[in-house]
Amino acid sequence: MAETATKQRTVKFIITRRERPEAAPYTEEFEVPYRPNMNVISALMEIQRNPVKADGGSTSPVCWESNCLEEVCGACSMVINGKPRQACSALVDKLEQPIRLEPMSTFPVVRDLVINRERMFQALKKVKAWIPIDGTYDLGPGPRMAESKRQWAYELSKCMTCGVCLEACPNVNDRNSFIGPAPISQVRLFNAHPTGEMNAHERLEALMDDGGIEGCGNSQNCVRSCPKGIPLTTSIAAINKDTTKHMFKKWLTM
Repeated sequence: MAETATKQRTVKFIITRRERPEAAPYTEEFEVPYRPNMNVISALMEIQRNPVKADGGSTSPVCWESNCLEEVCGACSMVINGKPRQACSALVDKLEQPIRLEPMSTFPVVRDLVINRERMFQALKKVKAWIPIDGTYDLGPGPRMAESKRQWAYELSKCMTCGVCLEACPNVNDRNSFIGPAPISQVRLFNAHPTGEMNAHERLEALMDDGGIEGCGNSQNCVRSCPKGIPLTTSIAAINKDTTKHMFKKWLTM
């Protein structure tokens, strides 16, 4: 009897959908057969295999993004029961039902739960969030990073550009150009690198432009929502200090 009851149990989903970027959003309800330890992605896969609504009517499969399924790639970011998070690590047993799925609103919607993260990637380009090695790869081993620095830098390197911190930040929206917490934290990471620090002033200059670090309102939503536990507010405070010092140095050399 217990096994039969488990097979008959279902999980209810209310999913916000949109057929194309300019179309109006609407919701559809689904009931998915329950399985122990299932996550939101496995439920979406079930809907994809059998796109039938809770009322029995057929519909098109729900579109979403996913890749690694182990909270590393950041592709499956969406708003689950009102909170931005990763769908692969969202276990159905730990979610209040009905489970409501929505696309993140900070980014333009492509279709259903699929969003365009171009804003975040352009921000990373603006701050040159990489280590320039052209012309240095043949100079032999570079300087080693101190272990004390390497430990906190490693925590910053866990960023998977999922966009959750930008979704949680009230200052990242279509009404202003604030660059967001993740790019600021990446500036701290790459400025700490023995090779990356050669371009530290360029990254700081980028954060002193419009939409830079002055746009942070210190709501601290970012650090509370980050799925990797990255100390984003610590990075923002450190970079705020660095940009201030950089500004005074410029004044003294004028």
